[in-house]
Amino acid sequence: MNERLSSLLKRYDELTLLIQDPSLVKDQKRYRDVMKEHSRLGEIAEIHGNIEKLEKQIDEAKALFQEEKDPEMRELAREELKELETRLADNNDKLKLLLVPKDPLDEKNIIMEIRAGTGGEEAALFAADLYRMYSRFAETKGWKFEVMNSNDTELGGIKEIVFSVSGNNVYENLRYESGVHRVQRVPTTESSGRIHTSAVTVAVLPEADETEIDIRQEDLRIDVMRAGGPGGQCVNTTDSAVRITHLPTGITVHCQDEKSQIKNKAKAMRILRARIYEAEEAKASAERAEARKTQVGSGDRSERIRTYNFPDNRVTDHRIGLTLYKLDRIIEGDTGEVFDALKLSAREELLRSTSSESAES
Repeated sequence: MNERLSSLLKRYDELTLLIQDPSLVKDQKRYRDVMKEHSRLGEIAEIHGNIEKLEKQIDEAKALFQEEKDPEMRELAREELKELETRLADNNDKLKLLLVPKDPLDEKNIIMEIRAGTGGEEAALFAADLYRMYSRFAETKGWKFEVMNSNDTELGGIKEIVFSVSGNNVYENLRYESGVHRVQRVPTTESSGRIHTSAVTVAVLPEADETEIDIRQEDLRIDVMRAGGPGGQCVNTTDSAVRITHLPTGITVHCQDEKSQIKNKAKAMRILRARIYEAEEAKASAERAEARKTQVGSGDRSERIRTYNFPDNRVTDHRIGLTLYKLDRIIEGDTGEVFDALKLSAREELLRSTSSESAES
């Protein structure tokens, strides 16, 4: 761990010098990459600096405690020393988590798919609630949001919606949303006041670049058709809807939101690329299952991950045992506390796993 810290601090110093070079801004992509890395390593450097200051203050407090003869002053020195040692422990814990190697996928943009499951129209209405929750969270982060395909119901629900989210560290924040989200509430269509339980499935796919996934044209079957929707929505008189089937994997993608066949095909290809990429990543991660199998969960879409109980204003994440009584705020996009807890739990588990492997070797 010390070697990794020294290496990262050295790299931070190099980047600090590099960003002062005026020629760096001429290459915008490199400039963004350098600034992003500098910002990430800057957090490590800051906490390391805090640790060094606290260690120095602790040494001074210990010396004062040993030299002081007055009982009251000794007690004050003891209290100060206790507080400094607590702060040092907190900073050391933060540093350890930051030193856990980042998953290269964390910085990727994503394609998210939300589908209504058991529960009929109530599940579709809750799918719409989840879509709004994620879109509002994305707004607070300054992320770009684009609907790629949707299938709405006449009552304002969503049977299925596919959308992309792009920005800084999107996958890192949303990767643990894959799975079954369960809702418990009295549906608007329920006259007797009974609480119903419905479910919605969410999938989070890291978006792949064209260079990362090579899709051969001969492996595709492309069908075009007229778009359709409830109540005449999305209906047009041209064959603009596109369905693409990837023959080697059997993965099928359908897009009809755009009036242009070309645009629908482009969106369908992005979704297809992401699904193939996710499948390949899942296969690769199976070989390092112990490192990936944290208490946060496997990311399996059939895994029940969270319950939203409206009568009690309660949200429970079953993977980490987190319960919060502010569903009204969370469903409106105030989800940062949930996402941060999931990221922290995953890092802690990975740190324990890494430490165990180091001890065994």
